[in-house]
Amino acid sequence: MSKPRKPKGRPISGWLILDKPLDFGSTEAVSKIKWLFKAQKAGHAGTLDPLASGMLPIALGDATKTVPYVMDGRKIYEFTVAWGEERTTDDLEGDVIRSSAERPTEEAIRALLPKYTGVISQVPPQFSAIKIDGERAYDLARDGEAVEIPAREVEVFRLSLIGCTPHLAHFEIECGKGTYVRSLARDMGRDLGCFGHIASLRRTFVAPFGEDDMVPLADLVALEKIEDDAERLAALDDFLIETGEALSGLPHIAVNDDQAHRLKMGNPIILRGREAPLPAPEAYATARGKLVAIGEIAEGEFRPRRVFATS
Repeated sequence: MSKPRKPKGRPISGWLILDKPLDFGSTEAVSKIKWLFKAQKAGHAGTLDPLASGMLPIALGDATKTVPYVMDGRKIYEFTVAWGEERTTDDLEGDVIRSSAERPTEEAIRALLPKYTGVISQVPPQFSAIKIDGERAYDLARDGEAVEIPAREVEVFRLSLIGCTPHLAHFEIECGKGTYVRSLARDMGRDLGCFGHIASLRRTFVAPFGEDDMVPLADLVALEKIEDDAERLAALDDFLIETGEALSGLPHIAVNDDQAHRLKMGNPIILRGREAPLPAPEAYATARGKLVAIGEIAEGEFRPRRVFATS
């Protein structure tokens, strides 16, 4: 009987908050980071289009187990809408399908903002990762198929006009999971009677990570010149954020080494005393600042559901 294959790469765990450059795909970025860090596993928390820049949280190793918690977090984008043209992709990459000589006034734009604040109904772009009968919408669109994508509800917490010229308007938006800024530009252009598409898009925040956490790709690539493997990898690892930081929105308990061992074996631990946390469907436990487990607090116990061996 053959032995199971040993995973390639280092069993590191943590988050790298990449400042993704333009013209660089999210999957390409993850592959590059995985290769640089020689990590066994890597994944990202929310796609950024090649024509978008900014925050792309990348999870390495066991941190990939926490990706859903970051995917669900609030996001902030800065974006520019160019008026006068609607395009197939709802951004600069697509072909022009509608045009208008009309241009909106600043007053008209500001008057429209409340319509796109709160819980709104939105149809994702034809060129998007939405699945239609098992296939990605962008694959169908590239094949020339016009598909009907159902509208869905998304939440916009804040939409601000930063400035505008006759042809361009600059915005900042804070929104929930699944919001397409390209769809927002398209729909606002239709409402204003002038059409519109995204001219620039930058993500600056993905809860719980902020702008100060972002690392430019060039800073990481520059470390390739360090010939000594151990020295180079240590320099790269300095950019990693602890796995547990992705869970900062959940209730937290600190445990001792004995309790951490029990949790890693899949066993619950008893929570006693006045400081015992309240029941919670999801919480996380750390030992010595390292993530040990995600689980629930119920009936005076912390019950692990996912354990972390390498964080």
